[in-house]
Amino acid sequence: MVLTHEAGRGGFWLARFLMRRGAEVHVMQASSLPVDRRARRAKTDAIDAEMLLPTLLAFLRGEPRVCSMVPVPSEADEEARRAHREREDLTGERRSILNKIDGILANLGICGFKRLRRDRRRQLAELRQPDGAALSWIERLLDRLELVVTQIKAVETARDAVVKKDEPSDASERIIRELSGPRGIGVESATLLVREGVCRCFSNRRALGSYAGLTGTPFASGGMAREQGISKDGNRRLRACLVELAWFWLRFQPESALAKWFHGRVNEAKGRVAKT
Repeated sequence: MVLTHEAGRGGFWLARFLMRRGAEVHVMQASSLPVDRRARRAKTDAIDAEMLLPTLLAFLRGEPRVCSMVPVPSEADEEARRAHREREDLTGERRSILNKIDGILANLGICGFKRLRRDRRRQLAELRQPDGAALSWIERLLDRLELVVTQIKAVETARDAVVKKDEPSDASERIIRELSGPRGIGVESATLLVREGVCRCFSNRRALGSYAGLTGTPFASGGMAREQGISKDGNRRLRACLVELAWFWLRFQPESALAKWFHGRVNEAKGRVAKT
C-alpha cells in the first residue's frame, strides 16, 4: 500500500503511524506542487486528491522534477530539535518585551534604562517616574521579562549539559562536542548544525544546499539571463547559521584560500553582489 499526504502543521505523526503498520508513505512538500495560479481558484479535498494522485504516480515512475518529497524524521530527531527551537522562540519574545519597554520610555522622553541588568527595578524607581498606567505596564513587562530570562537559562543549561557530560550518549552528541571546540563556533551553533542538518542524510552537496535554501535561482528566458541569488527555500534556521558562519570565516580567516577566492570573486562589489 502506497500513501501520500502534504507536509503541514500536523507534522509527521500520521506518516510514522502508517509506516509502523507496513504502509509505504511519501510526504510531499506543499510548495513544490503545481497549482492553478489564478487569483481565485477552487480548493476542496476532492480537488486536492485528484492533484496528488497523478503527482504520486509520476513520482513512483521516476519522472524528474514532479515534486519534492520530505524525509520523515524519527520521533527522537524531532524531540532533539525542540530545545533550540524553544530557545529561538524565547529569545524572540525577550526581544519583543525589550522593544516594548524601550518604546514606552521613549514615548515619555526617558532614556538610559538598562533593562537587562539585575537592578532594573531599582533603576526604574530612580528614573523620572512615568504616569501610573505606564509604570504599571512597565512593571508587568518586567515580570514577563524575568520569566522569559529564567526559561532561557533553563533551556541553555540543558543544552550545555551535552558538552559537559563525560561520554556522549550518541553520535549526534559526539559531533556537537567536536564542533563546539573550534573558536568561533559555540554550543548553540554546533547544536543547531547537528540537529537541523547533520542528523539528516543527503545524497550529495547539492541536496544539502537545496535543503538549506542556498542553491542559486537563475532566471533565463530568451536573451535575458540573470541570477536572482540564493533560493531561500528550505530550512531557515540552518541557512541563517551557515551564512553567519561563512561571514565569521571571512572575518577571522582572511588569509585562507577560500576567503581569498571570495574577495577575488566579488572584488570591490558591494550590496547584493557581495552578500549573495
